[in-house]
Amino acid sequence: MQQVSLDLLQKYNVPIPRYTSYPTVPYWDETIDVSTWKSLFTQRFDESREISLYLHLPFCESLCTFCGCNKRITTNHTVEETYMLALLKEWEIYRAMMPHKPIIRELHLGGGTPTFFSPGNLKYLIEHILADSDVPAEHEFGFEGHPNNTTWEHLQTLFDLGFNRVSFGMQDSNPEVQKVINRIQPHANVVQVVQWAREIGYESVNLDLVYGLPLQTLPRLEKTIQDALEIKPDRIAFYSYAHVPWTSKAQRLFDEQDLPSADEKMQLYQLGKKRFMEAGYTDIGMDHFALPGDLMVQAHEAGNLHRNFMGYTVQQTGMLVGLGVSSISDIYYGFAQNKKTIQEYYEQINRGELAVFKGYLLDEVDQKMRQYILDVACRGKAHFAKEDLELLRQYTFHALDELALDDLVTWGEHGLIVTDLGKHFIRNICKAFDLKLLSAEVQKKTFSQAV
Repeated sequence: MQQVSLDLLQKYNVPIPRYTSYPTVPYWDETIDVSTWKSLFTQRFDESREISLYLHLPFCESLCTFCGCNKRITTNHTVEETYMLALLKEWEIYRAMMPHKPIIRELHLGGGTPTFFSPGNLKYLIEHILADSDVPAEHEFGFEGHPNNTTWEHLQTLFDLGFNRVSFGMQDSNPEVQKVINRIQPHANVVQVVQWAREIGYESVNLDLVYGLPLQTLPRLEKTIQDALEIKPDRIAFYSYAHVPWTSKAQRLFDEQDLPSADEKMQLYQLGKKRFMEAGYTDIGMDHFALPGDLMVQAHEAGNLHRNFMGYTVQQTGMLVGLGVSSISDIYYGFAQNKKTIQEYYEQINRGELAVFKGYLLDEVDQKMRQYILDVACRGKAHFAKEDLELLRQYTFHALDELALDDLVTWGEHGLIVTDLGKHFIRNICKAFDLKLLSAEVQKKTFSQAV
C-alpha cells in the first residue's frame, strides 16, 4: 500500500465536506417552499415509486462524547410511544402524497440508538409502515445496534420483519479510549451480538470503527482492529473522527492535547487499511471495506454503487424519504431537512404539516456536479460530457491539474481516474466539482478536516 508523505498530508488536510449530498447542507435555504417540495415529491414518485426510507430514532441512555449525531439523552422509555406516533403521522402525510403503494427497497433505522426502543415498539412501528407498502424480494433493511443494549429479541423481531443487515458500533475496544469518549463497552458484548445476528440469519453484519479518537495510539488501534478481524464482519466502516466542537458541544469535554495529530491520524488510517486489506477486505471508497462476495463489493466492481445520507448502498431507488427529527429527504430534484429539536418536530407533525424547515432545490448544473461527485466517490472515475466542458474548464480543470501533479488523479478532457494514492483523498477530489465551494468559500470552521 502506498504511503502518504507528511507534506501531502499537510497540504490536503483542510476543512472539506463529506459529500453525502451536493450541494452540501451549508448552502441549503431555511425558507424552503413546502408546497413546491410537495409538488416535486409527487412528480418524483410518479417517475419511480421505489423508495429508500430512513427513520431517525434519536434517543440514547448515555452520551458518547465523540458523537456528532442529533440525539436526545434520557433513561425515560415512556418517550418511545410519543415519538413512534409522530413518525407514523409523518409517514401518513408523505403516504397521502403518493398516488400508489410505494415499493420500499431500502429501510434503515439510525440514531441515536435504535435499540433504545423495545422490540415490541419497533415491531409496531415497522408493521404500520409496511402495511400499505410493497417490499420486493431483493431489499436491504438494516439498523444500527448498540452492543450494550441489543438483545436477541431485538434481532429476531427485526429479522422477522424483513431486516437482513445490522451494523454495530464497536468504535474502539481500548478501556482508556472508551472511558474518555464515555462509551464503556466490553468487547464480549460485541462478540455476543454478532454471534446472535449470525445464528438468526442476518445476511450482512457491519462493525463501525473510528480512528482519530482522543488517547488513541497505534498499538491501541492495532488491538481494536485485531479484535474486529477475529469477528470477521462482512463489512467494516472505518470512520474518521470529526472534531467539530462548535457544533457538537460534548466534544468540548475533550482535552485537544489528547487528540492525535494529523500525521498520527493518517498513520492510524493507514494501519487500519493495511490490516483490512491483508485480511482480504476490499477498499470500497470513503471509509468502507467489505469481504469478497459481499453485495457492496459486487456493486462496486459493477459500477452500480450509490451513496446517500445513509452512506454507501447497493440500492438505486428514485428517492430517499427521511422520517423523524432532523431527518433528510432526497428526491433527486431537491433536499429537505426536518426540524432539529423534538419539540419543534412534534409541533409541526401534530398540526398535520411536514416538519421540513430547510432544504435546497437543484438546478441543472447542480444535478450535473452531484453526479460527478457520486462518480468519484462510488466508482473512482468520471466521464466528462462534452456539453459540460466549458463549465469544467472554468471551475474544475485547474483543481484537477494540481491533484494530478500530486499523483492523486490522472485526467484529460474525456474524464478522470482516481489513483491508488488518491483513494486517501477522495473528499479533496470531490471538491474539484463543488462549484458552490469553489466559487464562494464558506467560513473556515464549517467542515471537519479532510483527514
